[in-house]
Amino acid sequence: MKLRIVRHRKAKRDALQIFVAIGEDNIDAAERFLRALNDDIHNLAEMPGMGARRHFSNPKLSNIRSWPVSGFLNYLIFYQLNDTEIQVIRVIHGARDLEKALAE
Repeated sequence: MKLRIVRHRKAKRDALQIFVAIGEDNIDAAERFLRALNDDIHNLAEMPGMGARRHFSNPKLSNIRSWPVSGFLNYLIFYQLNDTEIQVIRVIHGARDLEKALAE
């Protein structure tokens, strides 16, 4: 069963900022990034257990999973699940302090 996709405001903002940053150098790559991100989110909605369960010291960040964006492996999709939804929380470059970024 495919889960309903909910994209949080911060995840939408992250995707736009990444698109702009990549697009400054290569608009085709930026468009590929958005397509890959969208495809990966839809694939996760069909098979949500694919992503790795993440463990952070902050209890507010429990039950978060991540998946790398296809073709842009430095960018990670962070999401949470319930019985009916996949909630896309953030899209973050893996070199960042992930726990700090997710807690913002």
